[in-house]
Amino acid sequence: MTTGVIPGGHNPEPRPTGELVPQQRHEPAGQQGPHVETRSRSSVITARAAATFEPVGRSVATARAFVRDTLQGWGFADIVDDAVVLTSELVTNAVVHAGTHADVLCLRTEDGVRIEVADRYPEREVPLQGSAVNMGSPDREGGRGLQLCAALAARWGVEYTPTHKNVWFQLDLPERPVGTRAAGPSLPADLLPLADGRVRVAVVQIDRKGSVTAWNEDAEDIFGHTAAEVTGKPLTDLAAWPHTPGTGTGIAEALQLSRWEGSYGIRGADGRVTPVYASHLRVRDTGGEPSTVCLLVRDHERAVLQTPLRVPASDATGTADGQSTDPFEVFIGSPAPDDLDGLLQRTVERARDMLDGDSAFLLLATDDETELEVRASTGLPSARQRFARVPVEAGPGRYGSARMPAVHDDLTAVPGAVPLLGGTGMRSVVTVPLKVEGRLTGSLGVAAEAPGRYSNEEALRLQFAADRIALAVESARLGELERLRRGSLSFLVEASDLLAGTLDRDQTLALMAQMTVPTLATWCAVYTIADQASEPYLSYVLHEDEELIDGIKSLLSKVPPPDPVPTPGARVWTAPGEHAHRAALRSSMRSLGLTGGPTRQFSSGIGPTLATASAVGGETVVLPLVARNRVIGMLTLGKPTDEHFRQEILELAEDLSRRAALALDNARLYSERTAISQALQRSLLPPGTPHIDGMEVEVIYRAAGEGNEVGGDFYDVFPISDGAYGFAIGDVCGTGPNAAAVTGLARHALRLLAREGLSGPAVLERLNSAILDEGDRSRFLTLLYGEMRPQEDGSAEMKVVCAGHPLPLRLRPDGTVEAAAEPQPLLGVIEDLDLYEQTVTLDPGDVLLCVTDGVTERREGTRMLGDDGLADVLTTCTGLTAGAVAARIMRAVERFASDAPSDDMAILAMRVPGLQKD
Repeated sequence: MTTGVIPGGHNPEPRPTGELVPQQRHEPAGQQGPHVETRSRSSVITARAAATFEPVGRSVATARAFVRDTLQGWGFADIVDDAVVLTSELVTNAVVHAGTHADVLCLRTEDGVRIEVADRYPEREVPLQGSAVNMGSPDREGGRGLQLCAALAARWGVEYTPTHKNVWFQLDLPERPVGTRAAGPSLPADLLPLADGRVRVAVVQIDRKGSVTAWNEDAEDIFGHTAAEVTGKPLTDLAAWPHTPGTGTGIAEALQLSRWEGSYGIRGADGRVTPVYASHLRVRDTGGEPSTVCLLVRDHERAVLQTPLRVPASDATGTADGQSTDPFEVFIGSPAPDDLDGLLQRTVERARDMLDGDSAFLLLATDDETELEVRASTGLPSARQRFARVPVEAGPGRYGSARMPAVHDDLTAVPGAVPLLGGTGMRSVVTVPLKVEGRLTGSLGVAAEAPGRYSNEEALRLQFAADRIALAVESARLGELERLRRGSLSFLVEASDLLAGTLDRDQTLALMAQMTVPTLATWCAVYTIADQASEPYLSYVLHEDEELIDGIKSLLSKVPPPDPVPTPGARVWTAPGEHAHRAALRSSMRSLGLTGGPTRQFSSGIGPTLATASAVGGETVVLPLVARNRVIGMLTLGKPTDEHFRQEILELAEDLSRRAALALDNARLYSERTAISQALQRSLLPPGTPHIDGMEVEVIYRAAGEGNEVGGDFYDVFPISDGAYGFAIGDVCGTGPNAAAVTGLARHALRLLAREGLSGPAVLERLNSAILDEGDRSRFLTLLYGEMRPQEDGSAEMKVVCAGHPLPLRLRPDGTVEAAAEPQPLLGVIEDLDLYEQTVTLDPGDVLLCVTDGVTERREGTRMLGDDGLADVLTTCTGLTAGAVAARIMRAVERFASDAPSDDMAILAMRVPGLQKD
């Protein structure tokens, strides 16, 4: 190939778009070859297509695809391969070697196509060309692009302007063969296919939407539909497509194919299905609009359209008995492996044997053709090199590129020319590319320990073998990638579901590690960062062998954590492997009683330190955990000694890290908000129940809702003055934070007002004003407030005010239950309240029970516990302590319905001690 570059030249500035510059033709000096022409635009140009490609390696593949698609769209399939080869070489010159943009222009004429490739490095260097085309040595790179033009093109040339160099070539369409394409033997009349007296061929044309646009007279005769009846209707409405098990192609898909042939049915005007044999051809008009022409005959007349089976022609690969042998099978052997790894391993073994080498290897190219990934080798430490990556363009010249065959006589003279063979003792090597339709698929190489073992002849033999297996390798690789993508999607869906199912931080960390080990990596470590000022902290470690977890955790604790870099993607982290290697070396030397430097080879089973070193001795990568534009941690993945990660695995791990980071941050936020909520809620609860001489007091409180400690119900028991205690139980309208806010207001206001010496009605009236002052945030409140004073005779005096609250119930020792107060207006509704207090004296053995409506309104279907049900339960509590009474009431409420309570509940039981039942 030639770059058209004079050493030391400089790239000129690109020509502004639309600027017209006079073109200067440049012809090769000396005798002009027969293929070189200075003018080629005399034919009428009927179509054109143009594209510009950036100076990056992947542009070559894109340019190939552009030319291929253009020529196939023009119907020039006969010259596509030659055009793609020439375009590939010329675009490579521009974007890879010259380092400029490449402008590709395709011109269609009546008898062929002209393709122009222009770059912006207009130096003149054209190889001398005589009448005989001399391609030169295979090892010579210069001039190859133009030499290929001379060999393949009907006409070609080079044109120069001050800012551009334009190489063009013309490919003429081959003459279409005239005469017999297929023939069959003469047959007796009784063996000829059966047909009607007149064979009718229905011609139907379908537009790009699948609708009928043309319907000839034979179609009307066969199916009974007139053209007016079916024009504009989808063919799928008429076609009775056979549902063959395992076949995914339907009539709609068949109409999109460039060519299709087969059987189906057409529903006639009488409703019956007529079996037909059809031949479809996809065409397009001069305006570029595609359509499908369908030729249909009755199925028993299929011989009219059916393509005869092609008899395989004998060739050089035929066997002695005349049967054809696939060149692929000749090289790879039969039966061929049905999996990619097996196919690649068989390939390297056959290649090594074919050239009598000491080792062989095969590398597959990434999608962008910038790197090669080691996938199979023989005679080399394949386990240590598997999935390692090397660049496609390792250095200048053809020897540094995997896109061209290369022979190295002695690798010691060119260090690093083949990175895979470094330190293996191999001296000579031959490598050839695997290409499919001009696209680099991989690289196949054979190496030997002796120098000078291979020449161009061996390179040609190996290239021939590579050409035989390239398509099979590419097909198997694409199949593997499809399986990996499907598995990746399933993995990510399952991972997302698992991560979304928890808001617990520790459980999220455990899930992150368990999802990566062993699916993505052999071991995993998760570092977390509390805030921007904190250092990364080792939070979780997991290895597929549980016995190695402690060793890895100890090792990582001694290694400085990776830097929290927010750059997306995996980056290699060498510190754990290096530290493990040094620790293993020190441990080995101590166990052998050695001092000084390493002088021997040690086994890997000396102790736990060596086991840990082996576990983390492979490739280790770090992926940042970024959530809400902040690095909250790092996900570290590792492989055992000398193993590498596949690129597809790293991409999957990157997707997982994004999901895991968001889940981990959500868990952190939830934990913080839960802690804040619980702290605020605890501040709304009374600090405790005071001990009251001569009284038993018990409280049971249940807030509805997960994570709630306080709701709309509240209680309080507190000292007012010497010998007097206040008690309250209330219910704020609603539940949740808004109700809890009013709860806090009410409880603290009651304590303040009561200790000011105000009476019960005065306390509640002032509390009512405070609630109304809250405005829109106010909520109405039912409240039972009272003051109790134990008496010297063993009784207790109660003064109560029941403001809209369920009435307190008094239980006497004889089992009698009665209301201990009268209902009065609730708080938070009207401004002027006229409240009064009532005095109740509890005798020894009496119980005063106060509850909120969450107890009395407990429901099971249409049944409700109610005041009467509560009284019935209370009658069974005679002789019980206050704590036992409260517990029995709560137990009865919970058992009343199977569902969890949906409302807050508070139970306050006060008892004057007396004689208890045995």
